[in-house]
Amino acid sequence: MHQDHQTASARRSAANEYTISDLAKEFDLTTRAIRFYEDMGLLQPRREGSGGRTRIYSARDRARLKLTLRAKRLGLSLVEAKEIIDLYDSPRDSGVQLQKFLQVLAKHRAQLEERMQDLQTTLDEVRAQEKEAQALLEQLQARKLT
Repeated sequence: MHQDHQTASARRSAANEYTISDLAKEFDLTTRAIRFYEDMGLLQPRREGSGGRTRIYSARDRARLKLTLRAKRLGLSLVEAKEIIDLYDSPRDSGVQLQKFLQVLAKHRAQLEERMQDLQTTLDEVRAQEKEAQALLEQLQARKLT
């Protein structure tokens, strides 16, 4: 039985097909995460076996998963990632995809810059409070010495 599984795995690998375990191992994900991406419509494996329980992912699914993870690292939402990835699947001109990608990136950059400004303001407030507390502490210590 074990050898049959290895043989089937080797055939799938040669055909650029992957099981959920293959992708989970390659991308250091849980199978649950991969099923979630499937539920979001990012992946569309074919089903095999009794009751269609075995998922077989194509090279296209693997590429979409890789792009999804890249988009996540950039901080994009899964909805934004799906919109961009779906554009690449459409037969339209690549200029449309690039424009959409640039719009999403510009929006995301603006959000990050806003958060960074908020963090800088908070950091400035913390520094001011630290300075004030340090001055009060020095005053208390000076009173104790007199």
